[in-house]
Amino acid sequence: MKRIIRVALVAVLIVVALPYVLTPLYRAGHPVSTLMLWRWATGAPVTRDWRDLDVIAAVLPRTVIAAEDAKFCAHNGIDWETLQEVIEDAQDGEPARGGSTITQQLAKNLFLWGGRSYVRKALELPLALWIDAVLPKGRILELYLNVAEWGPAGQFGAEAGARHAFGKAAAQLTAHEAALLAAILPNPVVRSASRPSRGVRRRAGIYIARARAIDLAACSVAKTR
Repeated sequence: MKRIIRVALVAVLIVVALPYVLTPLYRAGHPVSTLMLWRWATGAPVTRDWRDLDVIAAVLPRTVIAAEDAKFCAHNGIDWETLQEVIEDAQDGEPARGGSTITQQLAKNLFLWGGRSYVRKALELPLALWIDAVLPKGRILELYLNVAEWGPAGQFGAEAGARHAFGKAAAQLTAHEAALLAAILPNPVVRSASRPSRGVRRRAGIYIARARAIDLAACSVAKTR
């Protein structure tokens, strides 16, 4: 019994440590998400055509930052102020709202699992700090744009999302199209960029205005490596 427990503990330690070993290696290459791996394992379709950040229309990363993580260029992987507000809202019994940064979402996509879980969040927070410490901001954004789920049938990444929604490459997106893609995150199964609901259109209009204030050069996002 003791041997089984030791083996189990070693296995858990390896699983927990593996993302920290892999993250520095992700300065290059085309990593896939855990959801992509799961879909492959279960025979579900996966479409992902990697596109480097400098190939994607600049309006998309600007708009995604504006929509998902306005302080992306300034924080260290976690927006502590927003996180504190989310915790206080939960303590006051208010409806849960998203407080995850792009880096946290990348940590979840690459190494963890979806859904709400205190265990996942406990693993996600230190991992986001590690990702921010070892990868440039531009590479973090490039990875996120290429592993985010952007369609209802296994479309992952900006290229697949753009082609599914608008029949065009991610390099050709307009500001309005980029805003619609940003507005369907993180639930492209329910929300549609090609047939946007009133709520998606409303969010897209807000994101277009916010994106104008995002300066990618301010945090060297244009330099992925």
